[in-house]
Amino acid sequence: MNPIIGLEVAGILVCWVVVAYAIWKWGPGLRMRAVRCPERKMRARVLAEQREAEFGSLRTTDVKVCSLFPGAPLTCGKACIARL
Repeated sequence: MNPIIGLEVAGILVCWVVVAYAIWKWGPGLRMRAVRCPERKMRARVLAEQREAEFGSLRTTDVKVCSLFPGAPLTCGKACIARL
C-alpha cells in the first residue's frame, strides 16, 4: 500500500508542476511579441506587458521596448497595443 500512496503523491506533484509552468509560460507578465507598427508600417518586435483583465482573459496594457526604437524610450502613441 505504501508504493501506491507514493505514486499518488508523485502524480499530484507532477500536476502542480505542469499547472505552474503553464501559468508562467502563458499567463500575465512581460512577453516578446511581433506586430506590424501602424506608424512606420514595418514589422517590429515588442516587449508587451499583459495583465489579467477578467478571469481567464489577458489584455495587453503597455509596451515596454520596441525594436524600431532601440535603446530609446518609446515616444510614439503605442497604437500597436490594439494589434496585440
